[in-house]
Amino acid sequence: MPSQQVLQQKTSEVEEIVDVLKDCQLVGIASLQKVRASQLQELKKSMKGQVTFKVLKNTLVKFAIAEMKRTELAPLEEYLEGPNVFMFTTLNPFKLAILLDKGKVKTFAKSGDLAATDIIVPEGNTGQPPGPVISQLNAVGLPTKIQDGSVWVSKDTLVVRRGEPVNERLASVLSKLGIKSVELGISMRAVYDNGMIITGNQLFVDLAATKQSVETSNQEAFALALEIAYTTKDTIKPLLQRAHQKATALSISAAIPTKETIGDLIRKANAEMTSLNNTVEKTTPTA
Repeated sequence: MPSQQVLQQKTSEVEEIVDVLKDCQLVGIASLQKVRASQLQELKKSMKGQVTFKVLKNTLVKFAIAEMKRTELAPLEEYLEGPNVFMFTTLNPFKLAILLDKGKVKTFAKSGDLAATDIIVPEGNTGQPPGPVISQLNAVGLPTKIQDGSVWVSKDTLVVRRGEPVNERLASVLSKLGIKSVELGISMRAVYDNGMIITGNQLFVDLAATKQSVETSNQEAFALALEIAYTTKDTIKPLLQRAHQKATALSISAAIPTKETIGDLIRKANAEMTSLNNTVEKTTPTA
């Protein structure tokens, strides 16, 4: 049986958690699996004033949620397993996930680690002399050849996909080749944001692809607006330029003189006259 002192301590801790949850708009849960203490301290330092980090016991957090009787927080219990760090902030959840991702560091995989990205072993010299390494490379699906006294990988080869486990044999090969395939750092599991639960996978944003998509959409929208003559502050100038070019071309085609077209009309008339004169000279028989 727990002593009265222990019970009082746990009760006090639950009350503290309740106080934090009560006033916070965003609560993040991130896994501390394979996170170094130094990394967590560095994150706390770099995000001081923006995010409050707390390592709390999952059971006490469950008690706090039950005591508050806030049903919208109940789905968080699904993620209350294993070592976690809890984050309390007013930041946008996607910005928080990006900041945490920037704090990760790449390292060599051990058996059972999950690949951080699709791991492709590039074509080229491994720097390894011929020998047992050939069978080790072949065993993980790498095609090899011997060239200039070294073992070469003969073509780019995907050996493990993002999120898949790295087995012991592959981990050894990747280490030999100097390829860091896993990331150490805080991995977001879920976020509670003003009544909505967002999972870690949903928080992942490919910034480069998103930027490219926005730029392409903007270009297509701009082209469409010009095509249908839709006026905005961005299209009004090119629309006026296009209208002026078309009006000028029509004026010249219809031979309507204005101060803008008179020069072009005279040059056009002169060119037509010269062309006609040349044609007449060619068709007129000489005496």
